[in-house]
Amino acid sequence: MSNQNATATLKPLDTVTLEEPTLEDGAGMWDLVSNSTLDQNSAYKYIMMCEYFAETCVVAKEEGKVVGFVTAFIPPEKQDVLFIWQVGVDSSQRGKGIASRMLQEIFDRDVCKDVKFLEATVTPSNKASEALFKGFADKNNTKCDVSELFSQDLFPSDEHEEELRFRIGPVKK
Repeated sequence: MSNQNATATLKPLDTVTLEEPTLEDGAGMWDLVSNSTLDQNSAYKYIMMCEYFAETCVVAKEEGKVVGFVTAFIPPEKQDVLFIWQVGVDSSQRGKGIASRMLQEIFDRDVCKDVKFLEATVTPSNKASEALFKGFADKNNTKCDVSELFSQDLFPSDEHEEELRFRIGPVKK
C-alpha cells in the first residue's frame, strides 16, 4: 500500500491509542472523571488500579493525554468473569467507538484467556452504558442478562439509584 493510500484511509479514531495504564495515568483518569458525570472515586483508586490491575484496565490516549479508560478486574472467586468497574470517555471523543474498543481490548488480552463472562453494574438512567454492554453482547454473539444487584436502599443517600447487574456471556474466543 502506498503512503498516499494509507493516509487516505486514516480515520479520526486512528489518532487514539489503547494501552495498559501506568501509575502516571491515574491522575489523567481522575481528571477525566472530575470533568464528567461519572461517580467520583478518590485519586488513590485510579492510581491503585494502575498499579495492581493494569493488565485488566486500559487507557485511551490522544497525543499522550488520557481521553478514555476502563477500570476492571477478575474477581478472585470468579476467575471466569471480568468485572468492569468504570468506563470513562472524554466528551470530545464520544461517538467514535472508543468505549467498545477498550472493552474488547481488555477481553482479548492473555490475562483474560479463561474469562467467559463480562459483568458490570449500571444504574437504570445510564442509557449510554446500557447500550455499550448490550452492544458488546451483540458483537460477541452472546446474551446479556440484566438483574438487580444493589437495591437503592443499600446506599447511604437517596441520591443513588439501584445498580443493575449486566452479565454478558458466555463469550467464545
